[in-house]
Amino acid sequence: MMRPPGGDPGRIVFLNGVSSSGKSSIARHLLEALEQPWFHMPVDAFGAMLRPERPTDPSSGPELAEVLTRMRAGFHRAVAGMAAAGNNIVVDHVLSEPWRLVDCLRVFNGLDVVFVGVHCSIEELHRRELARRDRAPGQAAAQIAQVHAHGCYDLTCDTTTTGPEDCARMIVQFLAHRPPGPTAFDRLRAAGDTR
Repeated sequence: MMRPPGGDPGRIVFLNGVSSSGKSSIARHLLEALEQPWFHMPVDAFGAMLRPERPTDPSSGPELAEVLTRMRAGFHRAVAGMAAAGNNIVVDHVLSEPWRLVDCLRVFNGLDVVFVGVHCSIEELHRRELARRDRAPGQAAAQIAQVHAHGCYDLTCDTTTTGPEDCARMIVQFLAHRPPGPTAFDRLRAAGDTR
């Protein structure tokens, strides 16, 4: 069996924001701006692995909700596995249920995570949802309270008025000049029971 080469684990830039907030656009610009190779791992790509004719809305029934919960838990472990093997990862996620953050804090323990809050005004989110036509209007607004409920980030950006390229530049600058001390994930772990 082949084993990954030795070396240090990779870093994780974790973009958390509601649907349509601009996470994927920021991630694309980050991959271009960062000098080393990085992988973009969006949670939506894992959801897209589900058989196409199956709905991906958990309100479709308890069985589907369980499948999606297992998928998201698997996504967290796939990200951790990629980073543990030495890969740098840009995560694109929506922490719209409390267990998701708790699971990430546990699974990513020991990994270098930069936690980035991606914010956007409700009015702009609504405009984007209507323009995209693949999202239910109001979905993003319904997620806001839970997605940012923990209130602790290493860095935040607001895509209401700042473009994804500028947000990516802010993140690159932060990575180059990170302040010393505990990370947002460290502080969140210290603040609550994640067992």
